[in-house]
Amino acid sequence: MLVLTRADVEELLDLDQLIPALAQAHAELSQGKASIPARIAAFAPAGLLGAMPAYLPSAGLGCKLVSLFPENRDRETHQAAIMLFDPDYGSPVALLDGTYITAMRTAGAAALAAQLLARDDAQVLAILGTGVQSRAAVEMFTRARDFREVRVAGRGEFEEAVRGADVVAATTAAEEPVVRADWLGEGVHVSSVGYHPPGSELDPAIVERAGVICVELRDSSFAAPPAGAVELAGVDPKRTVELGELVAGSRPGRGFPSEITLYKSVGVAVQDLAAAALVLRAARERNIGLEIELEEMHA
Repeated sequence: MLVLTRADVEELLDLDQLIPALAQAHAELSQGKASIPARIAAFAPAGLLGAMPAYLPSAGLGCKLVSLFPENRDRETHQAAIMLFDPDYGSPVALLDGTYITAMRTAGAAALAAQLLARDDAQVLAILGTGVQSRAAVEMFTRARDFREVRVAGRGEFEEAVRGADVVAATTAAEEPVVRADWLGEGVHVSSVGYHPPGSELDPAIVERAGVICVELRDSSFAAPPAGAVELAGVDPKRTVELGELVAGSRPGRGFPSEITLYKSVGVAVQDLAAAALVLRAARERNIGLEIELEEMHA
């Protein structure tokens, strides 16, 4: 079994390949080709540990264990490890750090949604938040679109950053909205990857106003708390479009230039698998990582 550290994963994950890999993963997911059970979690006093297994034809079989401890200050709030298995025999083939992958695949999927839903003439990107997910958004959104201006805003700067922006990416753990509907101009694409139930970084009026609401998978987004998106409570699932449906062209996206579009993420395991498969392939090609044996093989 191959063991890959955080440094290995950061070196091996090709961010230019990530968005196409996520597009393929979401197309397979929406076409019913993936196996992705409902996410489960065990709760500790200060946070939770979630388990996210999945099988994807293009990326294989694996599971991510991810902890969410919102009050962490000296380390990431999200920490993870990913285990990959041989899809034909079930043997463990790799154990790799999943913390960096979690950040980049979250930003990569949001960037993919912006690529598909933002106006063709979108020039100004506003990223709300200054943490790990904000830095990942800078990396991935600028790979999805050629923005003339990128604004990164912390607390007290949100309104100024949002006004006049064409794409707004909220990346906070805020319990109260950091982006308001009346700050938005016509035709803005809004992305929200923040998670802090029962509160939200997203103004409910944006959900009401959006002509297109994009989710990763309806079953995941409309699942009972804490797995689903609290922002979508009361929304008819038929009103939403899955990211993979946009990739495949089986459902329409933006209807007209002045329409507000919204991407609301909850995170799905196929995103982790797609990224981890890129890392494992690169590790084998470049002979990086530590090989260990969990058990002796018998003839």
